[in-house]
Amino acid sequence: MRMKDTTEILCQLRKLMKRPTGGQWTSLSAYIVPSDDAHGSEYICEHDQRRAFISGFDGSAGTAVITADKALLWTDGRYYQQASNQLDPNWSLMKDGLPTTPSIGSWLAGNLPKESVVAVDPKLISFRRWQPIHKELIAADCSLLPLEENLVDAVWGAEQPARTCNPIITLDLKFAGATIAEKWRNVKCQMEEKKTQALVVSALDEVACEFLRFLNLRGSDIDYNPVFFAYLIVTHDELKFFVSSTKLPSDFKDHLVTNGVEVSIFAYEEIGEHLIRLIKKREEKIWISPNSSYYLNSMIPKNKRHQEVTPIALSKAIKNNIEVEGFVNCHIRDGVALCQYFAWLEAMVLNKQHVSEISGAIKLEELRSKREHFMGPSFETISASGPNASIIHYKPTEETNRAIADKEIYLCDSGAQYKDGTTDVTRTWHFGVPTDWQKETYTRVLRGQLTLGATIFPRKVKGQVLDSLARKALWDIGLDYGHGTGHGVGHFLNVHEGPMGVGIRLMPDDPGLQENMMISNEPGYYQDGEFGIRIEDIVQIIPAEAKCNFNGRGGLTFKTITMCPKQTKLVKKEMLLKDEINLLNEYHRLVWDTLSPILKKEGDNLTLLWLERETQKI
Repeated sequence: MRMKDTTEILCQLRKLMKRPTGGQWTSLSAYIVPSDDAHGSEYICEHDQRRAFISGFDGSAGTAVITADKALLWTDGRYYQQASNQLDPNWSLMKDGLPTTPSIGSWLAGNLPKESVVAVDPKLISFRRWQPIHKELIAADCSLLPLEENLVDAVWGAEQPARTCNPIITLDLKFAGATIAEKWRNVKCQMEEKKTQALVVSALDEVACEFLRFLNLRGSDIDYNPVFFAYLIVTHDELKFFVSSTKLPSDFKDHLVTNGVEVSIFAYEEIGEHLIRLIKKREEKIWISPNSSYYLNSMIPKNKRHQEVTPIALSKAIKNNIEVEGFVNCHIRDGVALCQYFAWLEAMVLNKQHVSEISGAIKLEELRSKREHFMGPSFETISASGPNASIIHYKPTEETNRAIADKEIYLCDSGAQYKDGTTDVTRTWHFGVPTDWQKETYTRVLRGQLTLGATIFPRKVKGQVLDSLARKALWDIGLDYGHGTGHGVGHFLNVHEGPMGVGIRLMPDDPGLQENMMISNEPGYYQDGEFGIRIEDIVQIIPAEAKCNFNGRGGLTFKTITMCPKQTKLVKKEMLLKDEINLLNEYHRLVWDTLSPILKKEGDNLTLLWLERETQKI
């Protein structure tokens, strides 16, 4: 991972911070370059590109703060190692999530003189993230300025890449499972309950793709980034879509007729003007998510602002029957491609044929592309060998590319977009002889994954409650991992989506886990500079029988829909409980029963023999 010299860029930014503009300030004491507010996104959004430009760190989560003499980057445990490798000596890494690391607002309040002015682009920071920084600065007699002139853009100048805005495609009802009209009726009922006249949906929202699902649309360039720049205003009698009309598909009018609605199209930049009209129109409140931009939230007077996660976000998280069927089917097709890849890879490695992290990822995409309804990767494949696997969100580059060999662990975290669903799966392999410590840590990760996957829990329990179940086997000997245990998965949408999840951190909009949500189950362990282990399945939340039925609340559990073996060579059987052995054997029997008929029909004997061996009972 190449380190970027940011000396001159920071010098130019600091000059702009001293420059009076429009009478708003004499000079700035600090400038914030926020992270992408789309929860847990695997892809790099436009404002993350700004942060990468200014700091050199290109992970998908991180907030930069620049003062007159300091440059700091806050990022979470997924990126500690990557940030340490990419930040040059101008920068200090603030390890977000550690008890000793102050929040951004707290650090600014404690390190800036009174009456300091801190600025941030209000269109690139959510209201929810703005508020705590604002409060801590006010308490220290400082202020937070919403500065619409983006200073990073000013430094970047003509060399800044053009804004990405993917063309749009329509999604057939045989994949979507519900018309726009049906979804609109549901939203209007909830708007009536909340006494709101309109609902504003913003692309900055942590559930950035909610309007895509609502309108049965998708970005056509689905690789890594299934979104496009747009806003949506939903009222009781009108749908207003703010988007570049040149991006609309040729069959958009027919799409609306099929879905039983009319949609008014406006320029993306007109959102503010229409929002102001709505505010003046009637007395009812306007519904907007606190995860939408501060810019939009601040336009709505506090007494007319209903701030709550949107009903579209909640309905998107619960898949309809057609979407569930699509998820199951696409994971079967994806499982065939994964097994073909790992069987091929093992044969290549053991026959001393060269395969690198990059060429391996290319081969996997090639195999997936032959499967029905394939549209592209759902994120950039984490193909990581040896020490690279210890970097949680590693991306192979020409500079870091390693051969995949039989002397070290290989971690592959990958996924695909299909018209009927989205996949995300991680498997960890050793094609030679693993060490005893590698086997022990792998087994502890596996125990956590099996335990969580078999848990019965009360309906609508918060995902945070379940997180420690996946970590306990690691915690028993003082180990842990620096990422969440589970994230929501979109239907032919973002591979990471909220508002629910399983992790140590509180998710304020988590509605509680409910039937037909799709989430990941992915504990891990990472030994810096040596190896990394992660085992990830996508699981469907389904009803479960519990003797006392949680006093009428009802029980739920998880059904694994990912279809790919977990390497038993890495398992220390003596560490597993009897129930855990049964769970692993049952899963492998399911994988064999599901995939072997397809491989037999296709005449793929190499993969079939590999699958038979890898699904044997232990």
